[in-house]
Amino acid sequence: MDVSESASVSSGIAERYATAVFGLVKEENALPKLEASLDDLSRALEDSADLRDLLSSPVYSRDEQGAAVMAVAEKMGLLPAFRNALGLMAQKRRLFVVPHMVRRLREMIAAEKGEVTAEVASAQPLSADQSAKLAETLKAQVGSDVKINATVDESLIGGLVVKVGSRMIDTSIKAKLASLQNAMKEVG
Repeated sequence: MDVSESASVSSGIAERYATAVFGLVKEENALPKLEASLDDLSRALEDSADLRDLLSSPVYSRDEQGAAVMAVAEKMGLLPAFRNALGLMAQKRRLFVVPHMVRRLREMIAAEKGEVTAEVASAQPLSADQSAKLAETLKAQVGSDVKINATVDESLIGGLVVKVGSRMIDTSIKAKLASLQNAMKEVG
């Protein structure tokens, strides 16, 4: 099995769980609470190598994974439907797809709210004011509300790389230098 097949399988599994959780939470009119739960879980995954290891390591038994994940979910106060899905995923040895499921749930919530997510990479962290201005500018171009998902990539030197859907805008100094280098190769 090559890597693309593995990613496809993970995405398919994550899609099924995300669709089930989204449907249950939407029926309960609790999408804002689900979004808060996703934020909490994302932060925990980002901050805790132990939690990431628990989700992906085959060393832990189903029971150990299930007990640990349920304890974490309970402590974090995750929505019952989301918590139950995590418990079921532990029983079925599917916890390795949790990051994919979180990403897919975010996409589903954004679509429900009429939002588009823009992946923004910058050389330095964006201030709240810069993020707000960028969101307004993108909203004018895209035609719907834009949620900024910002990351820092110091190799850009300066400027931004913005991805919205299938469109990409690269105003980074790194890209401009590469373009200049190519132009110089053509001349000489």
